Amino acid sequence: MCTKNLSYFLSGSVVRGFGRGSKALGIPTANLEDNVVENLPNDFNTGIYYGWASIDGQIYKMVASIGWNPFYKNKKKTVELHLIHTFENDFYGKQIKAIFVGYIRPEKNFTSEEELIKAIKTDIAFAEEQLQKPDMIAYKYNQFFKE
Repeated sequence: MCTKNLSYFLSGSVVRGFGRGSKALGIPTANLEDNVVENLPNDFNTGIYYGWASIDGQIYKMVASIGWNPFYKNKKKTVELHLIHTFENDFYGKQIKAIFVGYIRPEKNFTSEEELIKAIKTDIAFAEEQLQKPDMIAYKYNQFFKE
């Protein structure tokens, strides 16, 4: 696993995605609107990231996938955040803010859904471990989430 540190800030509205995160994988994601994807810097690598996300004034650890999800052969690039928390309701239409603080790995294809789920769970565990570090916890209290 890669631990390249970075800090990239983004915000946008949560929109309906493909419906696979919760249903097929059991790992719900918040898909961000197309303009968030379109406004990513050209040199922003696709792959799996970790950081912090805020919704409804609460801040959560998160992992994010940016790219085309090769396993599903998506035709369009997406930004999908998985907030590491169990929510009672969805949050379509709500604003979400995120700070990407580290890069885990590039996108890759998988031979089965089970293999994909295992990789996602490994990514989540890695993110949780990294986000316990003092220099990473500091991002949770960034002014960006208070604006």
